Order: sequence, then C-alpha cells, then structure tokens
Amino acid sequence: MTSFDTSPQLNVWRALLALAVVFVMLATTGWTAVRSHRTPSPLQASLSAWEHGRIGGHALPDPDETPARLTRFFVSLTDHQRDRLVRRYPLALGNMNGAPVGLRYRANRVALYTARETERVRMHDARLSPVGQYEAGRRMHRYDDLLETGRQILAFDPEGSGRVAEVFGDLDRARRVSVVVPGVDTDLLTFQRTNRRYTAPVGMASALYRAEREAGATTRTAVIAWADYTAPSGLGMDAATAMRANSGALRLNALVRGLPGRASVALYCHSYGSVVCGVAAHALPRRVTDIAVAGSPGMRVDNSAQLHTSARVWAMRDADDWIQDVPHLEVGGLGHGADPVSSAFGARVLSARGAQGHGGYFEPGTESLGNFAEIGVGAYDAVLCAEQDQKDQQNRKDDVCLKGLSDGAMAGRA
Repeated sequence: MTSFDTSPQLNVWRALLALAVVFVMLATTGWTAVRSHRTPSPLQASLSAWEHGRIGGHALPDPDETPARLTRFFVSLTDHQRDRLVRRYPLALGNMNGAPVGLRYRANRVALYTARETERVRMHDARLSPVGQYEAGRRMHRYDDLLETGRQILAFDPEGSGRVAEVFGDLDRARRVSVVVPGVDTDLLTFQRTNRRYTAPVGMASALYRAEREAGATTRTAVIAWADYTAPSGLGMDAATAMRANSGALRLNALVRGLPGRASVALYCHSYGSVVCGVAAHALPRRVTDIAVAGSPGMRVDNSAQLHTSARVWAMRDADDWIQDVPHLEVGGLGHGADPVSSAFGARVLSARGAQGHGGYFEPGTESLGNFAEIGVGAYDAVLCAEQDQKDQQNRKDDVCLKGLSDGAMAGRA
C-alpha cells in the first residue's frame, strides 16, 4: 500500500495547490506586469507627459497637489504659458482638481476635439465590425454635443465607457454649489438623453439649476452634473457591491476638495449614487453641508450617525419606486445596508410627490425637485417633509425632518 505522502490523491492536491499559487502570483505581480505593457490610456499618457514637462524653466507641479498650491502656480504664469499648457496637456489639465475652472473648460474642449476626430476616423475603419463603426459614430456625435457653444465641461476622459462632468452656472462666483451624483448605467453615451431627459445627469442638473434660480433668485448657485466615476453597468454584481462606490467616493472627495472658493456644497445622490455618497461621507470636507439621497438602495451603514458626517442627511423615495422592493441589508459584501427613508435610519425624510417611479426625482414640477432646490439655496424653512400634507402648517417646525436646524438655516438663504 502506498503511503498518503505519495498517493495519487495527494499529487492531485499538490497540483491544484501549485496552480492556485500561480493564479495568486499572477493576480498580485505577474498580472500587474502584463497590464503595465498595455498601451496607456489617453489620460494616462497626458498625465505622464505633464509629469515630465516644464514651463519657464521649471518643472510642472504634481497634478495631485493641493488646490491652493495649484492656484498659486497657475496665477504665476503668463497668458501665453497657460495657453501652451492647454494645448500640450489637455486631458491632464482638464481633469486636474484644483486647477482654474476656466482653464479646465478650455482644455477639455481641446481634448474633445481630438476625441471627436479619433472617432470620426474609426467610423470608417474597415478593421472594425459594423457594430464597432456604429459605436464610434455614437461617440462622435456625443462629443459634438459636448462641444456645443457655452457648455462648461469640468472633466472628460474618453477611456472605456468614458467619464464626464459638466457645470451649470458660474462655479467661480457661486455661493452654493450642488453636485448631482447619478447611479448605474451612467457613462458618456447616457450622460444626456433626448427621451426621458430628466433621468440622465445633464437633465437632472439643468433642471435643478433652473429650480434653484426660481427658489432663490438672489442666491448665486452652480450645479455640477457629475458622471466622473465608473458606475456599474446594469443591475449585476457591481451594482450589488461597493466596489464601484469605493473608487467613486475617492473621486467625489477629490472633486469637492478641488472646488474653487468657499461655497457650501450639497450632494444629490440618486440610486447607486447614494452608495457612493454614503462611502464618501466620512471623508468629505465640512463645506459639504447637505447630502440628499433619492431612490436609495442604502448607504452602506445601519443609520445616519454611522456616516460620520457633519452634513445634514436627507432622504426621499417615491411610492412607486421599485427600489423599495430591494432588500435593505448587507451580507458578505452584498447589499447596501439599511433603508435611508426608514425611521430607524435617522435621515430627514422629504416628500417626493410627483416623481413617478425610480427615475423621476428631477422632473420639473415635482415636490422632489422643489425640495432639492430649496436645500440647494439654503431655504430649509421651505422644504416639504414626507408627511407634511397630513400635518397642520403651524406645526411645521415640529416635523422630525426639520428638527435641529439652526435659526440661521431656517431663516433661508446663505
């Protein structure tokens, strides 16, 4: 009888163990090495060129430098030098949090022109399948849209499904800034829609900007349609975990910290975007005064206190939103935790009347959009709580969703 040490069964187990070790090595070292030989993305290439570049005999600053230091660097340059940087490093400069927003807009226009011409060539590339040529055409037309006169593109990355952010209003002069954080299936091609306009980031942000101007005509506001993270595609495993939210939270934090001036910031987080905001909450600067979630599957915590944020936390859900049927729990990394509109969560629950389902929270004329706008201009005394229609108007300040607001906040606009 052969011993166990030399048995066929043990040899099989040894082979399987060896194979597992190989896979681990590939995952931790070898795979990284293989990936490092891939052609860098356009943004990576632009950043690499920036890191080796010089202007006026001096090295260029680290793209991740603090906003204050980046501001001092760009102020020190002549107009001609700034123009050179825009032309030479459009993607690096266009995505540099802390760089002057005007330069970022200009740089991203240059990058969009280049990307549009790339896709125009690909449309007629015989090496591509008809589907590939069609997709190239769709992207080219999207770039055409983004290049329309007057559009202010704050971030742009053509790699993969693409990332983009757009500003409505004057970001430099704004006293209050709103950031719309969308959910699944958000990319370059879905950044704006003709049909169901207000379910896409551009429609959401433009509607919010108009509503804020109506709610507070004297309040200088700006709104950012922020699709500058890689959102999950569809309702698969990515949407059920925090993987995309973890990377998105880092990017959201960098955006907020790089905004100009000292404007207060409100986040409007829809669907999976609320997961991003939940993960980001503890690290966000104090200038973030409000986090409002709509149609949320959860924020990766059991209650609002666990977000560890000084911001006011607001939540809403339409009665017809299918997200209410999603289990609000987290087990083994799957699921996103407690329901933000539940009383136990501790958020200020707002009315979403008129929203009509999961994608309708930014539709003009809805109480959901009206509430977002009042928060955006600081008119907290004008928001409508979820059960407000059942309460006497004189008892508004006794409503749970308004309790604890300071007299300054209740007084209206900041």
